[in-house]
Amino acid sequence: MPVYTTNHALSVLQTHSWRTASNSAAYLLPHIQPDMRILDIGCGPGTITTDFAQLVPQGSVTGIEYVPEPLVHARALASSRGVTNIDFRVGDIHALDFPDDSFDVVHVHQVLQHIADPVQALGEMRRVAKPAGGVVAARESASFTWYPENEGIGSWLELTERMGRAKGGNPHPGRMIHVWAVEAGFARERVERSAGTWCYSTPDERRYWGGSMADRVTSSGFAKTAIEEGFATREELDRIAGGWRRFVDDEQGWFGLLHGEMLCWK
Repeated sequence: MPVYTTNHALSVLQTHSWRTASNSAAYLLPHIQPDMRILDIGCGPGTITTDFAQLVPQGSVTGIEYVPEPLVHARALASSRGVTNIDFRVGDIHALDFPDDSFDVVHVHQVLQHIADPVQALGEMRRVAKPAGGVVAARESASFTWYPENEGIGSWLELTERMGRAKGGNPHPGRMIHVWAVEAGFARERVERSAGTWCYSTPDERRYWGGSMADRVTSSGFAKTAIEEGFATREELDRIAGGWRRFVDDEQGWFGLLHGEMLCWK
């Protein structure tokens, strides 16, 4: 049931590898204890997952992905850091292969927007969270803004949203993930809501974000899907990539991304 519009090409993994527990899960970190068992769903190259494992030296972390390719990178990262209380496996968020009440923390980051049934997924996450103090944590993009005006980036946003919806996803749902949580069985008063941001404005940040997005538009599964399924032409994708490259080169360039976050206590 995943409806991901790209794949795990190197340009995509480069984007995901920037994510850490501190810049992508700060809202959750105060609740992590050294002996916890954590499930990280949609772990990608494992940067957040491995950070979690280092925070629970007396516990353990399991990272899952719906395809095996990024797990090669995740295992290599954990090994390079000497982290051993961690394992990675292929799994389906809609049907988690774990018993009820297995984990202290069940975490997703930028995953619910890429699946067909986020309510079912949250229900599964709730099922495998422990009943006494177990928490489900989710963070999803909500909105984007940038300076200066950039037609290429505007076209990128329109295209990604159109592709995501056409394939059955829910693009940038951060403003409403708490609604899904209640529908999945969490008591409304047990869902804590917050917001977080990413910002790219320094030369290095612009080079990382704009450069990786330009590469994703032209050389990842996103480009293949867009062209083969009639969402965009090669020329249109090249214009979008050019917009990202102009952003990289613009000393005044600034890009902000707002996320919706929630902690759902079982």
